[in-house]
Amino acid sequence: MTVEEMRKAVAERAAALVEAKMVVGLGTGRTAALVVRALGERVRAGLSIVGVPTSDATAKLAREWGIPLSSLDDVARLDLCIDGADEFDPELNLIKGLGGALLREKLTASAAARFVVIVDQEKRVAHLGEKAPLPVEVVPFGWTHTAARLSDLGVTPVRRERASQPVLTDGGNLLLDCRLPRSFDPRKLAERVKATVGVVEHGFFLEMASTVFVGTVSGVEELHRA
Repeated sequence: MTVEEMRKAVAERAAALVEAKMVVGLGTGRTAALVVRALGERVRAGLSIVGVPTSDATAKLAREWGIPLSSLDDVARLDLCIDGADEFDPELNLIKGLGGALLREKLTASAAARFVVIVDQEKRVAHLGEKAPLPVEVVPFGWTHTAARLSDLGVTPVRRERASQPVLTDGGNLLLDCRLPRSFDPRKLAERVKATVGVVEHGFFLEMASTVFVGTVSGVEELHRA
């Protein structure tokens, strides 16, 4: 299978988990968008669900497909959250946030009874940070000082830009993409990054994924956290 075929396969597998009357967290990114489309087709065929989008872009796409939406504040709990990831390790820990929605994604996943992650095989790594930087969302005020404090932790932060302009999250914050050191403890580093003044949230999603569907050349591999 091609990468696009892998993504479509895992998206369809995850979408098939959704049952009538469920409240479902809708992730952000290319693979997550395929889930929205798959669910939209089922909604048009009569499936009754409520979606909770993790970004403005996802909300727009869901409305185009006719999926009824609610905000996270208006639901007590989600039955399921489906989202992609930028990396996953053998313990099913993740790096997320290259799509720019890590804060809302983490809030939504944390409110779900089950967090299902969909990826292609290229996202598999032996250790986090092997391929992707760690996205860190920071407030704009004094961001250079926040970046300096993060550098003191051993990471290398670079402000995310597009066309020479800073990329802003839906919440109006900046993103610092941090290259990680060769060797580190993800749990300890996550704690230190989160405790840094000026940081809103980071892209370590540790011990959160219930299931990871991996698209491979031979089909979909299903992994479960022990």
